[in-house]
This record gives sequence, structure tokens and C-alpha cells, in this order.
Amino acid sequence: MHFENQPHIPPSTPGGSTASFTSLDIPHRVKKQRGSYNCGRCGLPKKGHVCHLPPTPSTTTTPTQTPTDSSVSVSTSRPPPPPRQQYSNLRRALSFDDIDLRCDSPEVEIDESELDLFGAGCGKLPVSCMWEILRRLPPAGLVAAGSVCKGWRETAKRLWRAAEELRLRVPPRSQPGFVGSVLQKCPGLTRLNLRLESDVDSTMFACIAFSCPNLEVMEISTSEAAVNRITGDELGRFVADKRCLTSLKMEGCSNLGGFVLCSSSLSTLWLSDLHCLSKMVFNCPNLREISLDFSRQENDSTDLIAMVDGLGRSCPRLQNVHVASVRLSHAAVLALTAANLRGLRMLSLVLGTEITDASVVAISQSYSKLELLDLSGSSISDSGIGMICNVFPGTLSRLLLALCPNITSSGIQFATAQLPLLELMDCGMTICDLSSQYPTSDESGDFELQTTFKNKLHLIYQKLIIKHNRLKKLSLWGCSGLDALYLNCPELVDLNLNSCKNLHPERVLLQCPSLESVHASGCHNLLIEAIQSQVSNNFAAMENQFPNKRLADGSKRVRVPQFMSQQPCDEDKKRRRIASRPCNVLVD
Repeated sequence: MHFENQPHIPPSTPGGSTASFTSLDIPHRVKKQRGSYNCGRCGLPKKGHVCHLPPTPSTTTTPTQTPTDSSVSVSTSRPPPPPRQQYSNLRRALSFDDIDLRCDSPEVEIDESELDLFGAGCGKLPVSCMWEILRRLPPAGLVAAGSVCKGWRETAKRLWRAAEELRLRVPPRSQPGFVGSVLQKCPGLTRLNLRLESDVDSTMFACIAFSCPNLEVMEISTSEAAVNRITGDELGRFVADKRCLTSLKMEGCSNLGGFVLCSSSLSTLWLSDLHCLSKMVFNCPNLREISLDFSRQENDSTDLIAMVDGLGRSCPRLQNVHVASVRLSHAAVLALTAANLRGLRMLSLVLGTEITDASVVAISQSYSKLELLDLSGSSISDSGIGMICNVFPGTLSRLLLALCPNITSSGIQFATAQLPLLELMDCGMTICDLSSQYPTSDESGDFELQTTFKNKLHLIYQKLIIKHNRLKKLSLWGCSGLDALYLNCPELVDLNLNSCKNLHPERVLLQCPSLESVHASGCHNLLIEAIQSQVSNNFAAMENQFPNKRLADGSKRVRVPQFMSQQPCDEDKKRRRIASRPCNVLVD
């Protein structure tokens, strides 16, 4: 099958799924097709037969009509197709989770005597019903349905051509033309998601570029066994040729070596597993979000300072920046602050052990309207948290400080008290039990290490008290140095306590009526039972929460029945709605 000469397929209208099928009609064949030998109204043979049933208005008299022609009238002179709209239609995304190599070539030649087009009448299925049935089939079922008869095959082909989003899993040891054969069936694709279990090379990029001329969003994810052999020059040519491409996300970019990206339409760029890049040039004036995830190897020679400097000069509209690298330093932060990105709202600098409190000062002086700040893996201390609270009290809603060993429970408590808009906070592996990190003197014989351990014993067994009215997600995973936890967060819905091994069951108090899930993997059984008991008690208390009132003589307090309560009905409905969601304690 070749689809390169097919006309452009416009998206469907919101009013119905069959309103735009007129643009999907294939050209009429010159050869006259043979019709059915049976009557279309009663089903009896046509030879010597006079039908006693009245004609149906919806029945067509032309036996060579396609399934689409029976529901939509098509004129000989078609108007030009309307311009492409934004991706805001109701068509489904074809999911290819169970596709295999046998789905490569679904086209089967059928004899003309088996041709049975859809028509209204006895024993026939209307075209609209058949379309709705086939469009809900998985890809393997759609391929099988296309081999039933000519009418089903034409409808299946129209379904393929109508798809604008495709999720495709490429199995291991697949042929080079597998992706191209599938993409040729969908010439109107605008969104492509590939999950690759085989190696990636320039051939696949060429298939995508040839088969998807209107591609707007592309995402490529690779498995652990797959190798991405795309080079920087090939990536640059692909981005430059795709004039409609707005979002590009690709994993396994370890073989790029260096790249130059030039695009006026690209707004989102995610590249992961980068390693030893000789050059990185971004000429994308409309780029608003960038994520660069480098490998964790120490021999990475990428010059992040030059990269950040060029990024600030060539991409002035950046709003979200994420960089994860062990080579992040205070100098790279200074280069980023010198770029003066006025629209920056989300900043994530992860795994930079050389990022200190001085870096926090530079960030706070240049970007005072941040809504998300992620400095996980840095060396900031409680003083840096104090500066964050002083600068971002009216904007910051998400703060991530995982893997920061210099932060204590006092700094976390101060952040929750001084940031009223905070909704998400991640403090994983910040309050750690140092006894599990350092070996004993008998095993190592290192006197200096033993002295360091004794000097930091005051960090073990800390308590954490948080009272916040808007906090929804709190992560304390790996905080093995925490032995007491008191939470009073009415909006908290998710709590992560994985590997909090030293948390005492009798020193845990959860006053969180909206809590939906508590992660407690790696905790001892007594702590898990205490959490389950408190969660169930909170749930039971929310079911029967009536006001108390003293008797006339003031002797004692009694519970007022619900029909005598003076509380508004809205508060009662809200209370019942909250009580209907019990909390789940998740343990692996």
C-alpha cells in the first residue's frame, strides 16, 4: 500500500464522528463492480422476483457506493479541504500496546464475488454503526476486521487514515520497515508516541519524516536493551525539516555527540541520557520548556556553563528549565541568572553538589516569581531555605529538596510555616540515620570517619511538626533519622513515608481528614498498624461529626442530633463527601 498520493485529511468536527468522512473517500474505480444477487429489502434472490416491501428512503440504488457514500452524499466536484485546526477533536488515539510483527501487512486480496457493501435492510448493518464498532477495536482486531470483506476493509482503511494520534510499541528484532509500514496507514498523524524495544537509527527517522508531514508532537522512549544511534546532525536535520513540530521528547541520547537545533515552531524539548556533548546550540526563539538529563557518569565533559549561557541568549521565552547533571556548579547557576529570563516560572537544577546557599542568593535576586524550585541533590542548608522563604512567599507552590544532607527538620518546618501557597514538598533522604551510612571502627579502622559520625549524632532522631492549610502532597521517603511526626494538614491527600525505619509508632499523629494514600513501604509492622489505626479513626470520626452542646444546668456536654444542627447544608454535604473517601495504606 502506498499513501503518499492521498489527499490531506482534515480533523473531524465536534458535532459528530461521521461529519468529516467526505474527505476520506477514495477515488471511484473505473471498472464497474458487481452487486449483490439478493434483494436489498427482503433478502430473496432477485431473479424472477417482485418485492412486496415498500422502498426504504435510505436505501441506495447504486451498487458501487462505498460505505461512506451511503451515509453522506458526495458531489463530483469536491470543495477544497478546510485548513487544519488545532488538535481539539474527539478522535481516539490508536493504542498499539499489543501490536506485533504480524500486524505489519493487514491488506488481503479478496475476490470480487465476495464483495458485500453495507446497505440498509434485512440482515445488513448501517454504516454509522459499523464505524462506531470498528473504531473501538484494538489495532490487531482492526487489522483482522479489514480481512472480512471489501466493505470492512475500506472502513478499516478510513479509520487508519482518520487517526491523528498514534502510540506504537516497536518489538525487539523488528524489521527496519516496520515503523514505516504502520505510519503509511496514517498519513494525517499529528501526534506520535514510540516505545522502542529495538535499536534506533537514522532509517527510522527517515520513515517518520517521510510518512508524517504534519507531525506536531513526537515522543520516543527506549527500553534498557535498546540502543539509540541517532547522531546530533541527524537530529538537527529532522528538527529543521519539520516546520510544524512543536514538542520533541527523546530518551537514550547518548550518541548525539553535539547538535545544532534550529526551529521557529519548537516549544517543548526533552532530551535524556546525554553524555559528553561537544557543542549544544539552540536557535529556537519560541522555546518555552526544556529538559536536559545528563548521564550520571563522572567522566562527562559537557561544558554546562557555555550551554546555559547560549540557552539564555537564543531562547528568551523560556518558562520551564530542568537540568540534571553531576557537573552542575555555582558558576553554571551564575550563567543562568545572567541570562535574565524574565518569564521563568519553574527552575529545576538537580544533582548539583556544588550548588550552595550562594547559588540560592543568585537565584532569588534574578528570578523572584518562581512557582516551582527543585534543588534536589544540592548542598544547601537551612540558611538557604530561609532565603527561599523570604523571596518567594507569594508565588512558590512546589518545593523539592530531596537528597540534601545539610537540611534538618527545623528548615523543613520553617519552609512550611513561611510559604502559605505551598502545595507540594519533597524532602526525601534529607533527615537520614547516619549510623546506616558509616561503617563501624572495627570494620574500617578509620578514626577520622568515626569522629565525623560522632559529631553528627545530633542529627539523628529528629521530630517534624507541620501545620499547613494548603499542602496536598508531602514526601519524606528515606528519612530514617526521623522518629516523631505530627501533621495537621486538612488538604493533604498523599503522604510518602517509605523507608522511615526509625519513626516511632507512638510519636506519629496524622490529623489529615482528606488523606487518600499513605506509602509505608520499608516501615516496620508496628508503625504500619499505627498508621492504619489513625487513618481508620479519622475516617470514622468524619462519619459522625456533630456539634456538642451543654445542658441547661451546664453539667455536661451532649451531642446534638443532626436534625437540630444549625450548620449549613453545604458544610454537611462537604463533610459527607470527604468521609466517603477512605485512606489506603500502601505497602509493597
